[in-house]
Amino acid sequence: MVKVLFVCLGNICRSPMAEAIFRDMVEKEGLSEKILIDSAATSSWEHGNPVHSGTRKELAKVGIGVEGMYSRILNDNDLDADYIVGMDDSNIENIKKFIAGRKTGEVKKLLEYAGEDRIIDDPWYTGDFKTTFNDVTKGCTALLDKIKKDNL
Repeated sequence: MVKVLFVCLGNICRSPMAEAIFRDMVEKEGLSEKILIDSAATSSWEHGNPVHSGTRKELAKVGIGVEGMYSRILNDNDLDADYIVGMDDSNIENIKKFIAGRKTGEVKKLLEYAGEDRIIDDPWYTGDFKTTFNDVTKGCTALLDKIKKDNL
């Protein structure tokens, strides 16, 4: 079983969007029994809150739901993920501080899998959920291709 964890600051916009998009891709490929997907926050600011309405609306346009998804904080059980995927440089710094030298999987920004060294802007601040959706989709597509090539 390959484990993928998407991480952002609050776990209400970008990382749950990535979790939902990636889960949809994995299901369509028939790989749900081989890939475990989750998301988490590096902060406790939104702990227990549902997915942001902007993320829900953008995902609903393509028939992807987020029922039952609530913000949670990165925890020690997440260290067994094969891929810990951050959305921006700050997320990566916070993930690495949390790991603090402990053994874990690969830690990268999502768009690095698509060959781009740039961040996924936080729509909480930009209000641009469409651009976030497009960037997340691009990164998730590339990540799934890598996992299929390397692990399945």
